[in-house]
Amino acid sequence: MAEEKIPLVYKGHPLRRKDNLIYYGSMADKYIIMMQIMDTKKVDDLDVASRVSVQLQLTDPDLKSRDRVVKKTEKDSLYNAMDVASVWLERSLSSK
Repeated sequence: MAEEKIPLVYKGHPLRRKDNLIYYGSMADKYIIMMQIMDTKKVDDLDVASRVSVQLQLTDPDLKSRDRVVKKTEKDSLYNAMDVASVWLERSLSSK
């Protein structure tokens, strides 16, 4: 029996990770969040994010990548980054 892949969802929006990049939101929407883990530190045996760049981006494929960025910030943990990301995404998508 094959395992069914269940996508990871946070507060109703999909989360995707590729190496040190985390995408939050759907490309079908007008906005998406891109989080890049810039630095990590060891806590016991785990690598924990200690510096995360957060960007609210437009999903328009016709724009250059630097023109897509609407807002950006840097946070000191993945928890704080996700907190800001969820607020930015909800506010941006609700103001359509």
